[in-house]
Amino acid sequence: MAEQNNGAVAANEQQAQFTIQKIYVKDISFEVPNAPQVFNEPGQPQLELNLNQKVGRVAESLFEVVLEVTVTCKLADKTIYLAEVQQAGLFQLAGFDERTLDMMLGTYCPNVLFPYVRQTVGDLVASGGFPPFYLQPINFEALYAEGLRRRAEQVQANQAPGAGNA
Repeated sequence: MAEQNNGAVAANEQQAQFTIQKIYVKDISFEVPNAPQVFNEPGQPQLELNLNQKVGRVAESLFEVVLEVTVTCKLADKTIYLAEVQQAGLFQLAGFDERTLDMMLGTYCPNVLFPYVRQTVGDLVASGGFPPFYLQPINFEALYAEGLRRRAEQVQANQAPGAGNA
């Protein structure tokens, strides 16, 4: 009996398929609005990093995942540079249950895209004449878990007595 159950699990695992169809830069921008004066500005610049992810269904089992990274470097109130990259990928995911599919799109796909976006941002900053910028590793599993926690809190808040009665 145990062998039959193991066989059923193996059959289900074999049905799930993950394939990277294409990885590409969807959008890219680099600005140095106050050049060339900013190259002589004294002081310690401040970096701000914004990260966003979008998932879109292209076909029944084909998904586009876009990892958006924006790096803003400022000195006081002046923008030194602004780098924006949308690194995208087309991923074929078939045979996954909804929970696993959501997890794959929220963690595994961004992990695949991250090295590409890190390289692109670093190249942009260096090509702009600035010291190298190394995007630190990101724990997409932790970000995904935090997103699940927030969604659960929102659902609970909406279901609370009187939540919809204003």
